Amino acid sequence: MSFIETKDLSYFYQDGDQRRYILRDVNVSFEKGTFYAILGQSGSGKTTLLSLLSALDAPKSGSVLYEDKDLIEIGYETYRRNKIGIVFQNYNLVPHLTAFENILLAMDITENELPEDQSTVAYNLLDYIGISKTKADRLVTQLSGGEQQRVAIARALSTNVDVILADEPTGNLDEEMENEIVQIFKTLAHEHNKCVIVVTHSQEIAREADEKFVIRKGTIQKDEDLSDE
Repeated sequence: MSFIETKDLSYFYQDGDQRRYILRDVNVSFEKGTFYAILGQSGSGKTTLLSLLSALDAPKSGSVLYEDKDLIEIGYETYRRNKIGIVFQNYNLVPHLTAFENILLAMDITENELPEDQSTVAYNLLDYIGISKTKADRLVTQLSGGEQQRVAIARALSTNVDVILADEPTGNLDEEMENEIVQIFKTLAHEHNKCVIVVTHSQEIAREADEKFVIRKGTIQKDEDLSDE
């Protein structure tokens, strides 16, 4: 049984009598303990696939399964709140809160079982991801882009989920910071048994990922050597 999988997943836009397919009959599966990269040209459907895996959008046909259960059966809001963590390119942090407060807010929303001392957990999680207590108590707008992305990753982890979904998470970062973020993702997959799925244009992420998929003309295929994407 796959941890997350799609079955004949399709997404399209209706233009009069015509359908413009973004994804057509996509069948792909993901497991825990693995770091995945999904690549493709702009407009190929990468972000659409991530939105469907994240239950931020609904498929036109086909299904997404989590532990062999359709997301419709789980409930989209329940799935987003309790099963996955999402990391966005633009961080999507609450700007008037500190890094620490952003983590507590996420922990307050989930229905997952969490340690009683959530403040200690939040600080420890931020420290693990590379944010000191001094920086944790700053407004996120006072942190660098790389630091804000680390906070976003910590927020995604704070609800005790097994799946991390990231949309171009290093798109706004320099090469050095990109490498540091990539190493965090690898550690989460290999040492903490997370399923990490990253949509990206980055060759660095493609090289470091355990498995790579490329989307072309609405279909997805596994590729062992993506040298020209």
